[in-house]
This record gives sequence, structure tokens and C-alpha cells, in this order.
Amino acid sequence: MSETIRRVAVGSANPVKLGAVRAVLAWASPDATVEPVTVPSGVRDQPFGDDETIRGARNRARAAREAMDADLGIGLEGGVVDGPDGMRSCAWCVAVHRDGREGVGGSLAMPLPNAVAAMIRDGMELGYAMDELVAAHGTKHGKGAVGILTGGRIDRQGAYEVLVTYALAPFVTPELFAR
Repeated sequence: MSETIRRVAVGSANPVKLGAVRAVLAWASPDATVEPVTVPSGVRDQPFGDDETIRGARNRARAAREAMDADLGIGLEGGVVDGPDGMRSCAWCVAVHRDGREGVGGSLAMPLPNAVAAMIRDGMELGYAMDELVAAHGTKHGKGAVGILTGGRIDRQGAYEVLVTYALAPFVTPELFAR
């Protein structure tokens, strides 16, 4: 990154989210320390829609940065979007600097099986619905829905690394965002 980021607070203790941030920061700011802190998202356990999911990521980023007095706070939030063609996943990352600047990156728009969508509509969180679908436990702390539904081609950490990279764009190339 073009500026010095020494301390980064991640608003989650989830090893997949933490791993994604550490992997990206190893490239973007190799001298930074990355520390987890459990903070509330301020949204439902299963956010619906991009707006609510972004709000959860932003709340986590701000709360984490403040709790650790870090240079940068990172929040990652996964959600679902229900539309006329069925339900899809979504995931968003927000990076908040101590000076108030922020970056937002999102992706992971993937169709979800009808059985999973029905469980979510009945109040279940995506991770637990995936656990039930494949008779497993704790998939959201591992390969996640994306890993399961792509047959292992893409894992959750790899997908989240893209989101983190997108969210850091304004800090990696600030001269392009200042125009």
C-alpha cells in the first residue's frame, strides 16, 4: 500500500475471515499486524440483501478499528439476496481507516439450491443450512457454501481474499481515487 498501515483490526474471530485478511495484507502491507476482535454486526445473523450485508460489514469494520485503536478496521459479512430467479449468496468487505476513509468490495454472487433457500426463508442462517444439506458441522468456518457448491474449486477464504483486495483498492492506489 502507498501508506503505512501498522495495525489492522478484523471484526471477527472466524478463522476464514481472518485468514483472508492476513493473506491479502501479507501482500499489501507486509509489516502490519492483523488482530481479530469479536464485535457485533448490528444486523440480523443472516443479513438479507446487499444493503444490510454492507451495513453489517461496515459496522464490524468501524467497531473493530475503534476497539483496537487500529490504523485500519476490516469487516466482512456474508448475506443472501432473494429475487425472482431464486436466492443467491453475497459477501461484502469494508475497510475503514482511522481518518474516516473507507473502501467497499463485494462479490460471491452464487445461486443457492432451493432446499437451502427454503431453510433460510424459514429463519436458518446460510452456514447452518449448508451443514444440514451436506450432513456436516461448522462449514462456515471452513470451505463454506462456496466451497461446497463449487465442488471445492473455490474455497471461502479465497473468495473472501478477493473482497478484501477490492475494499483495499482506495488505499493501494489513493492517487486514482483522489481525482
